[in-house]
Amino acid sequence: MSIVAVAVSPSWYLILSGVLFSIGVLGLLVRRNPLVMFMCVELMLNAVNLTFVTFAREFGHLGGQAAVLFVLTVAAAEVVVGLAILVSVLRLRPGATADDISSLKG
Repeated sequence: MSIVAVAVSPSWYLILSGVLFSIGVLGLLVRRNPLVMFMCVELMLNAVNLTFVTFAREFGHLGGQAAVLFVLTVAAAEVVVGLAILVSVLRLRPGATADDISSLKG
């Protein structure tokens, strides 16, 4: 049995990125659970990161990878702050939806 090497073109990565981003948008629009919505936003950020890395590799420029570094840094800060807020709200109201959270404006 021989092993055939298959080269993966950048279009495959871009298609995967588009599918991941579409799943994130669909989940954000359909689901009302704030934690699931938060994960959908993170999925969309990772899809954009995949696109940046694909173009950076294709064109041989490090600017896309530098942008990914900054996006990951901002996403990590968002996770820390966002999850802290969500956990505190969901502890007080276990069945809270996105509509309930929008009514907490002070």
